[in-house]
Amino acid sequence: MLYSLFLNLVETFSFLNVFKYLTVRTGLATFTSMLVVFLLGKPFINFFSQKKIHNPIRHDGPTEHIFKKVGTPTMGGLLILIGLFSGILLWSDLSNPYIWFLIFIVGSFGLLGAYDDLKKIRSKDSRGVSFKFKLISQIILSLIGIFILVYYVQSPELKNFYFPFFKNLLINLGWFFIPFYIFIIVGSSNAVNLTDGLDGLATVPVILVASCFAFISYVTGNIVFSEYLQIPYIRGVGEVSIFCGSIIGACLGFLWFNAPPAKIFMGDTGSLSLGGSLGAVGIITKHEIVLAITGGLFVFEAISVIVQVISYKLTGKRIFKMAPIHHHFEKKGWQESTIVIRFWIISIILAMIGLATLKLR
Repeated sequence: MLYSLFLNLVETFSFLNVFKYLTVRTGLATFTSMLVVFLLGKPFINFFSQKKIHNPIRHDGPTEHIFKKVGTPTMGGLLILIGLFSGILLWSDLSNPYIWFLIFIVGSFGLLGAYDDLKKIRSKDSRGVSFKFKLISQIILSLIGIFILVYYVQSPELKNFYFPFFKNLLINLGWFFIPFYIFIIVGSSNAVNLTDGLDGLATVPVILVASCFAFISYVTGNIVFSEYLQIPYIRGVGEVSIFCGSIIGACLGFLWFNAPPAKIFMGDTGSLSLGGSLGAVGIITKHEIVLAITGGLFVFEAISVIVQVISYKLTGKRIFKMAPIHHHFEKKGWQESTIVIRFWIISIILAMIGLATLKLR
């Protein structure tokens, strides 16, 4: 909105040219999203506390959770989404089709997560909606989003799959790109959702991945930098850096309240929407493998659940004391803050490795 306004006034006020720069608008989007969450955070938490909007705690989880986390408000993802949309709508180019694709994914997955959270609250059951319903809904929403992307973008790059570490090594997926994109978006959404089990555990890795892709989207959308780094140039993708900046700002503001001990949880409203949007960013920048590297912590958490389920069904035995794996370490006696900080360190290392792939080609 402000971007369009300033663009129309450039001829009258030449200093407004500064708002044409992606770096400036990304910084402003980050700051705007963070400020909105900061300002709304306390009244938001107070209101949700008064209305007793909190998730039931899993009784099969770590004993400490039953005593320490009962009564903590949830659905903080709404706060994140308000901040996120503030940054996007004020500072992005709303004529860019990639932005509307991302808005659809983050908004629709946020609504699905909110429905799941509300069902948990009303039924006083931590299970919420069935896994089957959630998975089918995610697939349908991803499919609609992909059709929006294909219809408005119409780029041959959409069907290409690129490999990091190699120059110009790609596979044309043909129409197989549709199920592949669905897998990335749905998988990313659920992986972040599984990671969101301890105070601040998912928030910082989301910030790190979004930071990496703010840079990746910027260089991918810049013909000079993309040629220098020997990565595919995709016209218009640079605008995605503003979306990523909005995620960074909203999550930084939320972390102020979500850091241990958390005053509010993001719930499925936040984890499903943030995870889905990171997956969407990965596919439109054509860096799906880099997404798996930078978001390796999310992948690791998801794999721990898959391995646990398969092992139990085939042998009747569990590999981990509890899945996802962060609960395994809790069961082993690690302090929550120790697990969270060590997992953050792992995320930082993976983010640096992911960024290194841009040059190692």
